Parts: sequence; structure tokens; C-alpha cells
Amino acid sequence: MCGIVGYCGPKKAADVLLEGLKRLEYRGYDSAGICISNNSDFKTVKCKGKIKNLRGIVPSNMEGHTGIGHTRWATHGEVTDANAHPHYDNSEKIVLVNNGIIENYQVIKKRLIEEGHTFKSDTDSEVISHLIATLYKGNLEAAVRETVFLLKGTYGLAVMHRDIPDKIVGVRNGSPLVLGIGENEMFLASDVTAILAHTKQVIYLEDKEIVVITAGSYKTFDFHEKELQKKIENIGWDLDQIEKDGYEFFMEKEINEQPESILRALIGRIDADGATGHLGGLNMTPAELINIKRIQIVAAGTSYYAGMVGAYLLESIARIPASTELSSEVRYKNPVVQPDTLYFVVSQSGETADTLYAMRELQRKGGRVLGICNVVGSTIPRESDGGVYIHSGPEIAVASTKAFTSQITVFYILTLILARMRHLSYEAGL
Repeated sequence: MCGIVGYCGPKKAADVLLEGLKRLEYRGYDSAGICISNNSDFKTVKCKGKIKNLRGIVPSNMEGHTGIGHTRWATHGEVTDANAHPHYDNSEKIVLVNNGIIENYQVIKKRLIEEGHTFKSDTDSEVISHLIATLYKGNLEAAVRETVFLLKGTYGLAVMHRDIPDKIVGVRNGSPLVLGIGENEMFLASDVTAILAHTKQVIYLEDKEIVVITAGSYKTFDFHEKELQKKIENIGWDLDQIEKDGYEFFMEKEINEQPESILRALIGRIDADGATGHLGGLNMTPAELINIKRIQIVAAGTSYYAGMVGAYLLESIARIPASTELSSEVRYKNPVVQPDTLYFVVSQSGETADTLYAMRELQRKGGRVLGICNVVGSTIPRESDGGVYIHSGPEIAVASTKAFTSQITVFYILTLILARMRHLSYEAGL
């Protein structure tokens, strides 16, 4: 995965982008770059290495109030300055950053080379800027919209054109993208942590949606030009929650935050009088829960290991057959969905691509899928049939700690609820 940031507003764009990229560095730290628009003059600085390397070569007098930035986790092409984003077309009028993988880029690149295009990188993303250029006829969002129908894969894009220096077009398809709404300023980012210092008002884009931003306005559309009215969400986190707060590393801080994060996962969810738990977000009646014959947990990474613990608890205590499967396996196979099976998808971010696509496949086949997530308003909670927030707060370190223990805490509560409905006595529940 990679991280992208976009900004339109009165502030110095380079400072906003560098700050945002630093907060997204957990998403990729092979290389980084920014492009600043200053009255139709594009200035781009990029290099391999971490954000501190980029910050060291960005001129202090780099003026401009609109720009895009990227921090890369290399998938196509080596870690080089040339492969760092942003990427231009041949005319150097269109520039973009991308978080995703374009599966058919080689076919597109071959065709473009035959038409006379030359490429400066080995990345899959550079073909997108060239495609947009071939389709551009004076309307950037129209050219972007035509382009996405030619792409196969996942992408989160931020695109600018030299002739429209104060506008950014963003696109989401399979990679997270959030719009931040400030006072006479707009932001795009892969994660709210990149923009939390500037605004708490955000709109989460869905797959196959486009957003067009200037400093004072935004519009959202689907891929078929239908304008959308999106709900503005309020981020509940505070800025100090995404700072190191005196610790040397975020991971050290998050390990020490576990007593508080576990408590937040428990608060309001233990019914001492009934010796049971309460998870209202499941959106299921006791009659529906008692008829569940099997539970399948779907997750990836550390969430998969939390799911394994959860399956063990459900079987050993609640005596319900339970299993855990990697979301990438579920996504790419033809899963058998049983009507008496309850499915849980687990994801800290609520945006894990394989887990999200696995959930959609299970739902298409009629499965009831509940989510266990941390980030409020993310895609899995919005699209699932119900679920539970773990409320562990922002987790910046790549290695999960407090989210892992909070996920297990929720599985303990779920196990208690189901066990009390079946065989566990009041005394044993206490």
C-alpha cells in the first residue's frame, strides 16, 4: 500500500503535504514526492528514501497553495527516484499520485508506446497520466472518468492539470480515499490521520466515486456522472492521539495504551446483572443468534490471528463450531455460504482490501456478515450487516498491538453472550 495527500487552500501546500505524508509513512517508506501548483507552474520534488529525505531537498521557498503528495511502498519497479511519485504525461501538463495496483498496465503501456508515448519510470501508475492526457479535451474530470473505465485493478488517485492550477480530481476504486473539509480549504488523503491537524470534518468516498476539489468547494460523482450528496462525518480522535506523546516509537506508545484501549472495548458492554454481555451493533435478535450453527471469521494480517483466538474461544466456551480463514483465500475462491453460518470480518482500519472484497462476495451469496473494526465510518462498517467498534484509538505503528488485544476483548464479549444463551449458567457467567 501507499499513501497519498492532496491540498487546495490558503496555506503553503508544501508544508501541509509534507506533514500529511509523515503521518502516512506507515503506509510506505521506499520513496516520496510532492508536486506544487503555483499559478500554472508545477514544481515537483521526489526521491527514494523516507519523508525526512524528501523534506531535506524541498526548497524552503517552494510556493503554491495547491498540491499532491505520495509516499510509496514499491510494487512495480525498483526503489529509485524515477519510480517515485508524482508521475507526469509526456506533455508534463497532467500529474498524479496513485495508491493501488493497475493489473492491465502492461497492455496499456504497450499500446501507448506504439502510439509514440515515452515513459520515465517502471511503475504501473505512470500509464494513468498518459491515458488521461490522450482523453483530455479541456475537462479534467471528464478525462479522468473516461480513463477509469480502461483500468483494471485498484487505485486511489489525485490528479492535477497545469492549465487548471487550483483544482484536484480524486478517484477511489478499491483503495481508501477520504475528503477533508476545512474553512476555505479542502484535503484528500488515504487516511484521516494525514489531515486531522487541519480538520475533523470528512467524507469517506466509496468505490467507483470521483471528487473534484478547489479551495472553496467540492463535488462528488459516481463513474456515470451522477452527482452524489455525501454524508459529512466527524472524526472523534484528537490530534494528540496520533502524536508520540514523549515515547520514542509509536509502537512503544501503543503497547502502553493497551489498558485504556481494552477498557474502552469493555465499557457499556458487560451486563453484570445478567452475567452476560451486550453488543447492540450486531443488529440481531436473541432468536436469530440462538439459531446460528457455525461462525466463520475472515481477516488478514494481525486481525487474522485475533480471529484465530476468537474461533478458539467460541468453540471452547460457547461450544459453537468456529473457524478462521484468510480473507485473500475467501476473496479468490468460490466460497460455500450456509444460511445458518454467521460471518465476521475483522479489520483495524475497516479498509483492508482483501477483507472488504471477501465480505462483498459473502454478501453477494446471501451471507450475513458482521464487522469488527476500529476506524469509525470506514468502508467495512458502512457496508457490513452490523458489527462492533473496538474503540482502540488510532494505531500508527505497522505492527498491531492495542487493536489486536481490543479485537480479542470483543471476541470474549461475543463468546460470553453466545455461551450464556446456550449452556453457560448465571454463576459460571459471573
